[in-house]
Amino acid sequence: MNQNYQKELDRLLDTLRREGRVPRLLLHSCCAPCSSYVLEYLSQYFSITVLYYNPNIFPQEEFETRIREQERLIAAMPLAHPVSFVAGPYDSEKFYAVAKGLEQEPEGGERCFRCYELRLREAARCAKEGGFDYFTTTLTISPLKNAAKLNEIGQRLGEELGVAWLPSDFKKRNGYRRSTELSKEYGLYRQDYCGCVYSRQERDRRVARRQEEGQ
Repeated sequence: MNQNYQKELDRLLDTLRREGRVPRLLLHSCCAPCSSYVLEYLSQYFSITVLYYNPNIFPQEEFETRIREQERLIAAMPLAHPVSFVAGPYDSEKFYAVAKGLEQEPEGGERCFRCYELRLREAARCAKEGGFDYFTTTLTISPLKNAAKLNEIGQRLGEELGVAWLPSDFKKRNGYRRSTELSKEYGLYRQDYCGCVYSRQERDRRVARRQEEGQ
């Protein structure tokens, strides 16, 4: 039976609203566009620190562009509670280590699942060390990401490291559509590939096929 992560989140937010508490949330973000709706939504209930930790991103210039856009968005958005930002290091060798042997896997397969875990483990570690009440990720807003797998990994890591995982499926309730609206409103850079070198290669092959078909 499929879990409804949005309903789980609704119940938790209702409890926080009744109690009048504003817990601390460490929000792993993959990019500014994906974080836009999530920040608008969750800043009503949490004091948020955005963690940009994405060693999968290729090339490094892309990694740094996304950091700048994330910082710009946080500074520009009127949010219910202040949001702080932490940029993680460019640990690309860690990504290539977990992707080894899976270079030819299609997007959305085992390589991506290992990448999810790499990033969420760092988020859980930072949340634990920083004394945060919860941690979660913006990744579930993407229609191309496996929300069930992300929640499974996040829950497991939270239990392992001793910090609460905030369940989510941010694409629900038109979350993804709202993120595209906010991206346009703030003029955000939106990349046309997930981020890693393998997704970029897939993008390049798609572009080449379209060009060939148009000839």
